[in-house]
Amino acid sequence: MFRRAFWFTAGAAAGVWATTKVNRQLKKLTPESLAAQAADKAVEAGHRLKDFALDVKAGMTQREDELNDALGLHQDPEMPDNVTALPGPRRLRAIENDHTTHRPTFSYDRNEDH
Repeated sequence: MFRRAFWFTAGAAAGVWATTKVNRQLKKLTPESLAAQAADKAVEAGHRLKDFALDVKAGMTQREDELNDALGLHQDPEMPDNVTALPGPRRLRAIENDHTTHRPTFSYDRNEDH
């Protein structure tokens, strides 16, 4: 008698356990749950991508500073942050050879060709 009661209880417990497991898996496969999982993965990937971009930007800034030091390009406090100044003699030569401020003497009329 006790043996039958033991196996009956063990079977009922196994059935409850299996039913619970199956129901949990079925809930995970509903469209709402799948959409929520996909959204969580997308947010996670976005965070990883943002961290990667910040690491790349920090590496680029560090390498740019290394190259500026190696080339002798130093930051002039009077210039904006995104512009680096050339060292003394090269800067003067660059300013002397700057022809971008001169306007050409010819004019072009767009209606001329029509």
